[in-house]
Amino acid sequence: MSDPATLFVLAAAGTFAVAIAAAAALKGWQGWLELKRQELGGRVSVRASVPQRIELADLKERVRRLEAIADGAED
Repeated sequence: MSDPATLFVLAAAGTFAVAIAAAAALKGWQGWLELKRQELGGRVSVRASVPQRIELADLKERVRRLEAIADGAED
């Protein structure tokens, strides 16, 4: 077991195994970060649509009032 060639092969194999494990962990970490970015991006778009919904509701209310005025039934 003290043969230098054997020790070198074992060290190289161990280093290679650690490199593979580190690459897999890094890929998983990047995937997790991308998932969190998508989750946060979805929240931002939902919050951005709230003012649009309020504006749409206001416009619908204005249309109802104008239709009531046109029909002669004012509030």
